[in-house]
Amino acid sequence: MVESRRVTLKDIAKSLGVSVNTVSRALADKDSVGEDTRARIKAEAARLGYVPNSMARSLVLGSAMTLGLVITNPSNPFYARLISTIEQRGRTHGYSLMLLVTEESPDVDRRAADTLLRWGVDGALVVPVQGEGEHWERLHESGIPMVCLNRDVPTLDLDFVGVDYHHAAYEATRHLVEGGARSLCLFEEDLPISPVAERIAGFRKALTEAGIESSGDPVISVPTRRRESLALPWEPADAYRLAQDIVSQGDLPDAIMVGNDYFALGVYRALTEAGLRVGDDVLVGGFGDHPFSAYLSPGLTTVRLPAAQIGTAAVDLLLQRMRSHGDDGETAAEKRRERCGLVVRASSRASKGTMT
Repeated sequence: MVESRRVTLKDIAKSLGVSVNTVSRALADKDSVGEDTRARIKAEAARLGYVPNSMARSLVLGSAMTLGLVITNPSNPFYARLISTIEQRGRTHGYSLMLLVTEESPDVDRRAADTLLRWGVDGALVVPVQGEGEHWERLHESGIPMVCLNRDVPTLDLDFVGVDYHHAAYEATRHLVEGGARSLCLFEEDLPISPVAERIAGFRKALTEAGIESSGDPVISVPTRRRESLALPWEPADAYRLAQDIVSQGDLPDAIMVGNDYFALGVYRALTEAGLRVGDDVLVGGFGDHPFSAYLSPGLTTVRLPAAQIGTAAVDLLLQRMRSHGDDGETAAEKRRERCGLVVRASSRASKGTMT
């Protein structure tokens, strides 16, 4: 069997009768090569199937031309969009992407930091597992610029780009109150992470401002099955059972807000099975604006997360830090929180006189 051999710059130079240096400068788009020569060299490189040796290029440039991305849950539609945006934005600037998934495991989170350090990535974008963050501080101090995504590490002075969950939950809850709701509850994932805490705080603030008091805690923790594997999507059945309990107890609120649209699927089913009309008997508000939300009956009013804006802003901030790395003087960490949009659909449009 004939062993295949990687096409080299020397092969291209020999085929065209030019120097290896000329081929190298042409493929790097250096100004010292004429346009006609550059075009011929690129065409011949494509014909021969030339692929640049990234490792060799890294040694020459002193750069791996790779960005590290660490996320917790690839099944989350928000993170799926974030990954796509970051990959495209990085590719535009010539960078490849190394993706690592932690599934909310502190041990895997620490190993991810070690992996990025071992591979010598040029910069890192990280959705950290909540808790201790010293391993990320070590990565940052090693000389690798880093930006936290979606979740901040309050104890560390690191750049952060994420969602303004507090404001989003506040606005969504206020919308339900303005629609006539005087009793509300929030179904929120039972995980100790900052987005959950921020949504709860925004929800409570809207209730306080409206003067709405509850006999019990209006925040209902959903014991998510995702604890078995955080790479799984949310489970509507968990919210379904809790909504069934509320209906059976006869203490139905005017509105139910949920921390993600998957929970809304469970709430819809429980209410419908009880003969209740979503949007009339009970208002429902979601979070995430997942693709199915517009196709529910009635359509789900929900918060649209700015994944593309966050991904773009995070890559741009990281590249900025990479360019300025090593300059004299330290720049304070930036904390950017992108505002969300509320998509109003029929699930929050109560019929006249439905609410009291």
